[in-house]
Amino acid sequence: MFRFIHSSDLHIGKRFGNMPEELRGRLRDARHTVLDRLAAQARAAGAGTILLAGDCFDTETPSPAMLRQALAAMAGHTGLRWVMLPGNHDSLLADELWAAARSALPANVVLATEPEPILLEAAVALLPAPCTTRRPGRDLTEWMDRAATPEGALRLGLAHGAIQSFSEDGSGLDIIAPDRASRAGLDYLALGDWHGQMAVNTRSWYSGTPEPDRFKHGEPGRALLVSLPAPGALPEVTPVETGSFAWRSLSLELLSGDDAAALLAAQLPAGAARRQTLLRIVASGRLRPAARMALEAEIAAVAPEFADLQLDSEALAADCEDTDLDAIDRAGALRQAAELLLAESRDESRPEAEREIAGEALVRLFSYCDAMQP
Repeated sequence: MFRFIHSSDLHIGKRFGNMPEELRGRLRDARHTVLDRLAAQARAAGAGTILLAGDCFDTETPSPAMLRQALAAMAGHTGLRWVMLPGNHDSLLADELWAAARSALPANVVLATEPEPILLEAAVALLPAPCTTRRPGRDLTEWMDRAATPEGALRLGLAHGAIQSFSEDGSGLDIIAPDRASRAGLDYLALGDWHGQMAVNTRSWYSGTPEPDRFKHGEPGRALLVSLPAPGALPEVTPVETGSFAWRSLSLELLSGDDAAALLAAQLPAGAARRQTLLRIVASGRLRPAARMALEAEIAAVAPEFADLQLDSEALAADCEDTDLDAIDRAGALRQAAELLLAESRDESRPEAEREIAGEALVRLFSYCDAMQP
């Protein structure tokens, strides 16, 4: 039985420039400390090897401190072996990165920088496909079909890239054959690039990122524990939790009479989990102005408890009646402005985009007037 952890896309050093400054530091630190969480999962499962299938670093030019600290973290986990594959973000074009890594390489870290077999054990051969550039434009795993390994040895593939125009950034320029594992006689193909965990087939898996960095996948940070009983046997693949932060999207599909604030409160994560949660609330449907103001007030009240809290109300339309305008004013300039915006939002002769703008402007006017209330 050969057991290992399969991970990828750590993106150590990611800047998170669109986040508040305090949160940026916490998110960057979580990408570094995920090395410790991967090691903990390996020890708990009795796995001696951790395969990192590309994009260990977010750029080809991580700072010397960032590189050395990552290597030191790996070195600190004696008894575990780490294998690092260049991905599209930290490809072999990063000569200085990989030269610096070699010069400070701990004894328990292997750099898979050449397309040639690496014997992890006498009967376990690893076939890596390091990314030569950010966009190689060819299937770098082809060589695995012809690779000679010891008779009776397990054959593991390690690669980073897209399968059938399927990739994290959507470019789809570098296509890995989806049947590469069967073509090359691989017992397991460990893939990186896609940040969500996914099985391509029984022998080929994307591990997903161990520490999420976006809302796109809606999954916790995870890696894969892989057990290979013998050559030719199907791998036993088990997801293991590794993430520190949760990136969640919460959908609120609303009708005009709904108490949106109450519906939101019932779905929010509880207590201490909020500090480690980045939450995007996606509101859609229609809502009366008072309910909209209550929803936004509820969000503002709980936002400080979360790592980050966003409201996406692009698909939420204002459902306003003449009587709702009394909350703005019963007469005067503000009332006239509100009536004009309401009329424009209902005017079927206007383009839909203009009606939506008028409706949003009316909601904004309600918000301003609500804020001015004593």
